[in-house]
Amino acid sequence: MQHSELLAQLPLFDTLNQEDLEALANKLTERPFAQGSVVFAKGDQGSSMYIVLSGAVQIFLPGDKKDDAPVVLKDVRTGEYFGELSLFDDKPRSASVEATVDTVLLELTRDEFGEHLSKSKTAALAILAEMAERLRETNAMLSQRAAKDVVKEIEENLTWGQRLADKVADLNGSWAFMGFLVGLTLVWASVNKFLPHPFDEYPFVFFNLLLAILVALQGPLIVMSQNRQTLKDRAQAETDFRVNLKNEVGIEGIIRDLGAFRAETAKRLDVLERHARADRVRTEVPAKKPGGPLGPS
Repeated sequence: MQHSELLAQLPLFDTLNQEDLEALANKLTERPFAQGSVVFAKGDQGSSMYIVLSGAVQIFLPGDKKDDAPVVLKDVRTGEYFGELSLFDDKPRSASVEATVDTVLLELTRDEFGEHLSKSKTAALAILAEMAERLRETNAMLSQRAAKDVVKEIEENLTWGQRLADKVADLNGSWAFMGFLVGLTLVWASVNKFLPHPFDEYPFVFFNLLLAILVALQGPLIVMSQNRQTLKDRAQAETDFRVNLKNEVGIEGIIRDLGAFRAETAKRLDVLERHARADRVRTEVPAKKPGGPLGPS
C-alpha cells in the first residue's frame, strides 16, 4: 500500500485532497523498531507523530516504581497512528510506546507538517475542522460519567420479544415451573384415566406432543436470554475497566502532584530553617560596640 493511500484511511487526514495526501506522504520517514524497542517514553519531548506501516506497538503508562505493573492504554496495529498531538503542541509525551513485535513506523515531524500547512490553505482548514470535531467529542465524553448502570440501560432498550425471552428463562429456572409441570401431568393423566371418553388415552400422545413443542420453544428463548446476559456482563466489565483506568490515571496525577507539593514544602521549610538559624545566631552573638572592644576613650 502506498503511503498516500494509508494517509487517506486515517481520520486525521481523510478530508485532505489527493494533492495534499501525496505531498504529506513524501514527507514520511520509515523508522524500523525491533521487538521490545521503546519508540518514546513518557515525559520525552514530542515532535512527531507515527503511523504503523507494519507490526504493532503498545501504549502504556509506566509504573512509578520498577516493580509496579504498567497500565496498558491501547494496542496500535497496522494502519493506525499515535502521537498526533505533538504536531500541534510542544508538550512532553503523556505515555510510553513500545514495539510488541518487529515494527516499521512512518514518522511525520511537526516542522514538515507545519511547513505543508503553511503552503496549503485547504489542508490547514481540513485539519482544523477535524481537530474541532475531536474537541466536541472530547467535551461530550467528559460531560458523561465513566461509572454508569449499563445493565439498566440495556434493559430499558429491550424489545417486547427480548423481555418475553428473559421472562421465560427466569420461569424455567424456578421451582414454580417444575411444580406446574408435575401438577399438569398428574391432572392430565387423571382426567384421561377417569373420563368415560378420554380425549388423550395412555400413553398420552397429545400430551407428549405439547411437551415436545414446549421444549422446542424453550431452547431458543433460553439461549437468547443467555446471550443477552453475556452482553450485559461484557458491558459491565468494560464499564468497570474504564472506571478503574480513570481512577488509576487520577491517582497517578494525585501522587505526582503530592510529590511536587512535598518537594516544594521541603524547599520552603529549608529556607525557613535557615532564616530561623540566622536569627538565632544574631540573637546569641552580641553586637560589637563602636570604638572597638575597649569602648570609647
